[in-house]
Amino acid sequence: MLTRLTLAAGVALATALPLAAQDLTALTDEERTAFRAEVRAYLLENPEVLMEAIAVLEQRQAEAQAEGDVLLVSQNAAELFESPDDWVGGNPDGDITIVEFLDYRCGYCKRAHPEVKELLESDGNIRLIVKELPILGPQSDLASRFALAAKLVAGDAAYASVNDALMGLRGEISPASLDRLAADLGLDGAAILAQTTSDDVERVLQRNRALARAMDISGTPSFVMAGDMVRGYVPLEQMRLIVEEARSDG
Repeated sequence: MLTRLTLAAGVALATALPLAAQDLTALTDEERTAFRAEVRAYLLENPEVLMEAIAVLEQRQAEAQAEGDVLLVSQNAAELFESPDDWVGGNPDGDITIVEFLDYRCGYCKRAHPEVKELLESDGNIRLIVKELPILGPQSDLASRFALAAKLVAGDAAYASVNDALMGLRGEISPASLDRLAADLGLDGAAILAQTTSDDVERVLQRNRALARAMDISGTPSFVMAGDMVRGYVPLEQMRLIVEEARSDG
């Protein structure tokens, strides 16, 4: 907060004070002391200037972040949209693609999951790509490995079922709980668990982690929606607005 206020004060002063007073190096010690006193008095008398400056600063930072994110998406497009390892849901031929980075232990991922499903079902023309990004410890890692292994062993439909089940799971994630989960879904839990440490699963996770680093993604959920980065949870209606805006721009 202090850094933000300091920066904001600089923005405020740059717009509020005479141009001649901005070159502090040209001032004598006495003039500099007087100038600082004038600045302090001005800010104390007009504190709303700081809030206005903070708003301007935050807007500029958000615009810079958005521009940088567009560049990151462009630079990593092949890994984002064309990896043969990823599960693809929704409409594979949809006019809008959403890429979701998720962790099964992430509360906001669990919150987003039914809303993403509702978006896909109600829209009908969105392609979803899921990137497993376990960042919340060993249980997250095991869950992602199990989901990827289910895809290897039993195909895309099995992955979708496991993905849904893991997002709804509230207890501990362990080999025993995953074996029970597989049994409930009619899957061979032992065969899936045997693949969780396979080279194929490890390769996918390593690629996803490298992509996340390249995209400066440090949290989940994170989305690429129609070419733009959305960092963090967004509610269903906001996702719909993003999709609608992308279609109108396209």
